[in-house]
Amino acid sequence: MKVACRRWLGVGAALVVLAADQVSKWWVLEILGLGQHGPLVLLPVLDLRMVENRGITFGLLNGSANIGPAVIVLVAIAVVIGLGVWLWRTERILVAVAVGAIGGGAIGNVADRLRLGFVVDFIQVHAFGWSWYVFNLADAAIVCGVAALLVDGLLDGRRSDVRPVGAWHGPEGKER
Repeated sequence: MKVACRRWLGVGAALVVLAADQVSKWWVLEILGLGQHGPLVLLPVLDLRMVENRGITFGLLNGSANIGPAVIVLVAIAVVIGLGVWLWRTERILVAVAVGAIGGGAIGNVADRLRLGFVVDFIQVHAFGWSWYVFNLADAAIVCGVAALLVDGLLDGRRSDVRPVGAWHGPEGKER
């Protein structure tokens, strides 16, 4: 597959994740009014529960006054830029789509933080007295993207995804 096609698949994944994330958050806030009505039980193991996440991934550092929202946004933007470089340089479709999903999720959460001052989390999975963190579609895309990158790395650990900067590969594919 051509490089441009791989790049567009990654960008497409980012746009799909971003759109699904933002539409789902709008639906939860504006249509369901989840923040005003309390949790909505969908299944014995799944609730919709509005949480204003002012921390980082999965609510970590939520109560920390030492880390300002601006710092979190700047770090997230730096990560998205790094993911964009990775997407631009990758040679594999799975990596392009995974990096796109991670980037789209990160952008979705940054958009919340800039627009609302917090990230809208609303999906709660629980069973047998155990409950996972409340999360959103962007978080799920980030986790799935990271899992895909891990699987890709484990299945083909012998091949490098990106050539080192300045490396030149001849027609035989060998570094010179």
